[in-house]
Amino acid sequence: MSKIFMVGVTGGVGSRLAPKLIEAGHAVSGLYRQPEQEAGLRQAGITPVFGDLMELSTDDLTAATQGHDIIVFSAGAAGSGLERTTAIDYETPVKLIAAARANGISRLYLVSAFMDAGRDRPRRDGFEHYMNMKRQADNAVVASGLDWVIVRPGVLVSEAGEGRVHLDRAIPYGQVARGNVAGVLAKLIETPTLKQEILELTDGDTPIDQAVAALHR
Repeated sequence: MSKIFMVGVTGGVGSRLAPKLIEAGHAVSGLYRQPEQEAGLRQAGITPVFGDLMELSTDDLTAATQGHDIIVFSAGAAGSGLERTTAIDYETPVKLIAAARANGISRLYLVSAFMDAGRDRPRRDGFEHYMNMKRQADNAVVASGLDWVIVRPGVLVSEAGEGRVHLDRAIPYGQVARGNVAGVLAKLIETPTLKQEILELTDGDTPIDQAVAALHR
């Protein structure tokens, strides 16, 4: 059993991932910022940790992640402004890297963005900034020396998914159910031999277990 700290546990991917991790026997802690979310997290078996990513310092995140074995980041600013995008999508992963080092946590899983996203649409400053922050966060994670895995999902849709995906180091752009992203993350966490990998993910035809197994070199 691992102790897993999640940033984004109340989001579309995180809220689907946490129950899978708990069912697999892991202990899960997760950040929340709305007081009304606490009871639901406890009821789901998640240890709630109150905090707003706009305010949490590296020291705060170091304290929150102490005693954990794995960190999962699946949060996002979701178009809520340039300042929030910088703080959540870039600065928080950098703080988590420092927290992991301080606490001797080697494993970090980051949900990033498919770099083909939005290339067929007119450029928008807010979206370009978001993609830039995601890219910079990826760069920091790769340079961290941790046992990281970066997952770059395609266009996220709200469905639970059918458990069949296209997962590889470079694939065509497409959409992916949030439930399938959660399923892939859960399987990756159960496969610690896969590390220091950047993986692209869409819905597809391959069962998640087989898709992850096929990644072994």
